[in-house]
Amino acid sequence: MTLANATVRPGQHDPPSGPWSGQRSSAPRSNRNSGTWFLVLPALIPILILSVGPLLYGVALAFTDAQSGRTRSTQWVGGLNFQDLLHDTLFWESFRIGLVWAVGVTVPQFVLALGLALLLNQNLRMRWLARALAIVPWAMPEVVVGIMWRLVYNPDAGVLNETFRDLGLGDGRDWLTGLGTALPAVILVGVWAGMPQTTVALLAGLQNTPHELHEAAALDGAGAWRRFRTVTWPALRPVALSITALNLIWNFNSFALVYVLTNGGPGGRTRLPMLFAYEEAFRYGQFGYAAAMGCVMVAVISIALAFHLVGRIRGGEDQ
Repeated sequence: MTLANATVRPGQHDPPSGPWSGQRSSAPRSNRNSGTWFLVLPALIPILILSVGPLLYGVALAFTDAQSGRTRSTQWVGGLNFQDLLHDTLFWESFRIGLVWAVGVTVPQFVLALGLALLLNQNLRMRWLARALAIVPWAMPEVVVGIMWRLVYNPDAGVLNETFRDLGLGDGRDWLTGLGTALPAVILVGVWAGMPQTTVALLAGLQNTPHELHEAAALDGAGAWRRFRTVTWPALRPVALSITALNLIWNFNSFALVYVLTNGGPGGRTRLPMLFAYEEAFRYGQFGYAAAMGCVMVAVISIALAFHLVGRIRGGEDQ
């Protein structure tokens, strides 16, 4: 059959079309964008309603003199709440306590979690049981953790004081009401309660480290510390930086655990910024002033998060 007599079926040599053809779709760009937004809306609407909406309302409330009481009208006061906040020594003292608490919990939490993750990454007998038990504190609500540790710290029948008495180390003390022991005691509870999630993140990072690198380093005569410094830590560093930044933010925003343990006492020694804002809003009815405190804390956390993200981006560019 010659080329002239060849019968060409309709569409036989038409250019391919569809998503795999390599050609652009003929659908207008606006239609494609509409379809994308339609798919995103189910996840976006709850965020807007439950997160963005209350945040914007709180920011607006910070510029008013809103107080408790149905008959009292709310007036716009501009930046007066923030001016008063600058001279509020009690708030800045609580801010300092919050920083001490956040750092004091995050640093030991990371060190202990790293050691536990390295241990659980070894080929141990009953390793699955040890990993399951390691995350038990993470599964417990903060209120339950607080009540449990109040029993541990009980001055009369607590496990800690009873242990000291049995060992002949004295009659013990009231850990949660002592001016010098309340904050360290609460920090210890925070480390215990938050360590499992850090352990899980670091353990996942360790398991993603290629074993061939460890074997090559061992063949070269590198010891355990040198293998950790040259092989393990470089692979683990992105995970470590991320979980540390998230822990700092989470611990700075802590409320329930400290509220159950000490309610901010004694004498404000454990009054974190969130507790201070809670008292201003729901104990004294100063909603506008409490909202201004919340804005300051959101701004500080946003700046810290921005520094973290910039560091991650620069780290990714350097690699």
